[in-house]
Amino acid sequence: MALRTLITERQRRLGAELKKLRLQAGLSIAEGGKLIGMGAPHLSHIEAGRTAIPTDRLRALVDAYGCKNEPYVDELVSMAESSGKGWWSAYRKSFPQFTLDLAELESRTTHLRSHETLLIPGLLQTESYMRDLFRSSLPDASQDEIETAVRFRLARQDILASGSVTFHAVIHEAALRISVGGPHVMRGQLAHLIRAAERPGTDIQILPFESGARAWFGTPFLILGPGVPRLETVVLEHPVESLRLDDDKSLAHYGKTFEGLSKSALPAVVTDESPDRHEKRDSWGLIQHILYTY
Repeated sequence: MALRTLITERQRRLGAELKKLRLQAGLSIAEGGKLIGMGAPHLSHIEAGRTAIPTDRLRALVDAYGCKNEPYVDELVSMAESSGKGWWSAYRKSFPQFTLDLAELESRTTHLRSHETLLIPGLLQTESYMRDLFRSSLPDASQDEIETAVRFRLARQDILASGSVTFHAVIHEAALRISVGGPHVMRGQLAHLIRAAERPGTDIQILPFESGARAWFGTPFLILGPGVPRLETVVLEHPVESLRLDDDKSLAHYGKTFEGLSKSALPAVVTDESPDRHEKRDSWGLIQHILYTY
């Protein structure tokens, strides 16, 4: 039994879910293994993501654990059968594994929820905005490294153009006012936000300064959902390495937090030309106002 030397987030999560199911069934690892004729060390490696599990044994195991949630089991099978290869594979020599894992996680999602405080969400950034952002945040990077980072982020954005994913972003007003790349870049970026909101399934809300501290949540986060709520992942931004949370408590906390932020934010951007739509303050109006201050 060959063990993996590099464990991806998908492989780790699959093993963690199997361990969670075993513990919920009140079984030791030895007892769990016996259910499908597997030794405890083998099942331990599977739960740690160090080795794969065939589909038939996976289904037999979760059934023996008493799990009857078919969509959840089907998603576990999909995770187990995935090769893990995609467009991001071409960047293995350029980025650390946690960056590649994010691209793979996004490729498996059906809905995304993003909250940003000081920057425009990566999936909504223009090429000029992200290039200047990388130049300022990665001062030691070569021009080739910056261009590679730009290409990678642009490739991530293709998921929104595919139309298979819904995207809801709550962006603090501060992100619209912090200048990245100068007035010309910011005008293009803010105009791009309005155009992006025209895509079906894309909702963009601005959280204004006037919402105050009650609505402030300082840590940017992204919630990725594959269609099965219990398999969502929360990604917290960090300069060194993003933190990923998937325990029930964290999923509930960040889901509730996002709902609260959305309620405190202005109504989503609507590009309808009808003046009646903009009689009251909304995200479209605030973006337009800030756009013309640059």
